[in-house]
Amino acid sequence: MRVPLSWLREYVDVPADATTDDVFAALVSVGFEEEERIGFDLTGPIVVGTVLSFVPEPQSNGKTIRWCQVDVGEANGGVRGIVCGAHNFVEGDKVVVTLPGAVLPGPFPIAARKTYGHVSDGMIASAKELGLGEEHSGILRLTELGLDPEVGTDAIALLSLDDVAVDVNVTPDRGYALSIRGIAREYSHATGAPFRDPAAHEWDDVQPGSGFPITVDDAAPIRGRVGASEFVVRVVRDVDPSRPTPPWMVARLTLAGIRSLGILIDITNYVMLELGNPIHGYDLDALSGGITVRRAAEGEKLTTLDGKERTLSGEDLLITDDSGPIGLAGVMGGGTTEMTDATRNVLIEAATFDPVTIARTARRHKLPSEASRRFERGVDPLIPFVAARRVADLMVELAGGTLDPDLGGALYGEVFLPSILLPRAFVPALIGVDYTDAEITGALETIGCEVSPADEADAEWEVIPPSWRPDLTDRWTLAEEVARIHGLDRIPSILPTPPSGRGLTALQRGRRRVANALAAAGYVETLSFPFVTSEANDLHGSASGGSVPAVKLANPIDGQAPYLRRSLVPGLLQVAHRNLSRGFTDLSLFETGLAFTPEPEAVYGTADVPPLAVRPSDDTLAELNAAIPPQPRHVAVLLAGNVSARQPGYPAVAVELADALGAVETIGAAAGVRIDVAQGERAALHPGRTGILSVGSVEVGYVGEVLPAVAAAADLPGRVYVVEVDLGGILALAGAPDAAASLSGFPAATQDVSLVVGDDVVAGDVRAALVEGAGELLESLHLVDDYRGKGLTEGTKSLTFALRFRAPDRTLTAAEATEAKLNGVAVAAERFGATIRE
Repeated sequence: MRVPLSWLREYVDVPADATTDDVFAALVSVGFEEEERIGFDLTGPIVVGTVLSFVPEPQSNGKTIRWCQVDVGEANGGVRGIVCGAHNFVEGDKVVVTLPGAVLPGPFPIAARKTYGHVSDGMIASAKELGLGEEHSGILRLTELGLDPEVGTDAIALLSLDDVAVDVNVTPDRGYALSIRGIAREYSHATGAPFRDPAAHEWDDVQPGSGFPITVDDAAPIRGRVGASEFVVRVVRDVDPSRPTPPWMVARLTLAGIRSLGILIDITNYVMLELGNPIHGYDLDALSGGITVRRAAEGEKLTTLDGKERTLSGEDLLITDDSGPIGLAGVMGGGTTEMTDATRNVLIEAATFDPVTIARTARRHKLPSEASRRFERGVDPLIPFVAARRVADLMVELAGGTLDPDLGGALYGEVFLPSILLPRAFVPALIGVDYTDAEITGALETIGCEVSPADEADAEWEVIPPSWRPDLTDRWTLAEEVARIHGLDRIPSILPTPPSGRGLTALQRGRRRVANALAAAGYVETLSFPFVTSEANDLHGSASGGSVPAVKLANPIDGQAPYLRRSLVPGLLQVAHRNLSRGFTDLSLFETGLAFTPEPEAVYGTADVPPLAVRPSDDTLAELNAAIPPQPRHVAVLLAGNVSARQPGYPAVAVELADALGAVETIGAAAGVRIDVAQGERAALHPGRTGILSVGSVEVGYVGEVLPAVAAAADLPGRVYVVEVDLGGILALAGAPDAAASLSGFPAATQDVSLVVGDDVVAGDVRAALVEGAGELLESLHLVDDYRGKGLTEGTKSLTFALRFRAPDRTLTAAEATEAKLNGVAVAAERFGATIRE
């Protein structure tokens, strides 16, 4: 909200020497955010001059300039010669002259300079050059503004160009502050300066006439709230739309960010900014009959003031007359009844519209406006009558109109302000400050609340919020206001003691352990968009590479990638390509994130959307969760380039499958599970260099080398290895963390065994059989050799395992270790026909 200081001073006592920084400081102390200082950014000398004479002089470039003699007053050097390219003035016109030494917005310094064969001793300014608008086709003629000042008068003060504004950010819950009235009230709260309410009028003074028919016919109110709860119209006759808008009003509107569009529209905009209630003016003679406020018929058409024909929704609220729609209520008027230069009689509309209706309409039609911005936040329901009368008075004063006391109309709505019970001890306990009762009630009464004892024991107060504060709905919002008014700096900075048994969940701790472990191992975490093509989903989202179900976005950021990912690998490939294009060739990347894996033939979504501003029940939340596809959390790793760079005496070491398997071990150790690897196949990975990962009998992911064709499609040279694991799945399988085992003080017994099996037997399965058969004495077992060749029958291989045995209570004998080993061999022989190699 941009607030000109001259306007602010009309309703609150701002010291004459107060700077914008002072005003900012006051408003920030009551919860606003400082944005920027806004001014016309010009300096004098800028004065009023009279055009005494001019000579047209055609130029070789086709232009005709005027060599003017302009009287700027004896104090400013008398008559000066000025070159001017505009042609919209005549001799005797009074104009704004910027003399050498002046600086216009830009900054654009003015100096005497030679141009077109003359020394131009200043410049005759246009409205745009002064910052008063976009009009640049001609100079600013003061007669068009209704001004006839003395020659030499300071034009900066004359046109209110010395005014400045402060721009503050208004949060959505404080719509009342989108007005000079609201900001002036808040400045008063911050400084204690007296506040003069511009809406303070006797009720009889703001009553409209009667006789103009107004009907509200809302057959489909949203959430049971009628689209228009109050509607006021007044009539002003015989206005003169050609009258100029006073310079002080133009300056204030400009500083507030609104362009001057003529006296009638300027007045409605001025009152909107002043009181916070949007106003709309109709050409009364263009209306057909009375006004009806109703919902649009689905597909109905309306041409708005911006010239666009809009197809309407059944939720849109319309202003209509006997001819049909003439405006989108609370958003923008229609083109058929707009005020023009030919308007002589004006119908003024001020209303209170349902915030949800207005917000939905503005967003549906992508039509944000100053009016919708205020209505969707909630306007003071007691202000429309005052606003309509204020517009009428200004049209009488500035546009020469006459208020019709007999013709008008109003729809009176009941303004019910529910009371809030506030226990006396609640605010100090919540905020942590020992406020006295007087401080609490004083703060609430300062912001406009009515406070009275709620019971004889005086244990709590009954608080009725003011009509302009729809955001005050419960005791917590009242407590926030007390803290705001008395200063947030009074709240002590005390670190709260966390209650026991809280903190991160087991799954959250597990996810952090895995991410921290990968980062500690040298991997770099990345984040990528979850949007992919259908081809990428099919290739990486299934083992076969066939078509798989995927979630398609209704409004994707990138139309070529409208699907949510089933795998994290496509995103890592894109990140790797981006890094490679910037010269980073050795990559060790990982990402944790959600994958989206809808089931085949499943139907997701729900037509029952819970209402806003109401907490959904547990059953409703369960239904919503059931209406979305599974979203497991995965962790994925990508390796490319060299794992060790070349250095003196050592060649570079390229990344290998063993490095990817090391990442699998890191993930498993951090998650608290043992991840087994078995040879498998995936469409996107190299045959023979692909492993399927499992925990027990549950498949949890895969590891392998990316197919050269897939890597080339991603513009990745060389070998690329990837790992993807269902992180949520392995953490669920991990269960409770294992307790650390006691270290045995007895020596270990080590033995090796070489088993001959078929070459199609997976080494991991043989290892599992040995572990199962060896029993509790086996401390560790790992594969040390996989031999195929001379000395073995064709179609077989020899797997050599190193075993370590240890007992917690004694030193094992060689016979005990051998017996345990042979028990394991027996299980392997039973399952795979394994024999001990001689």
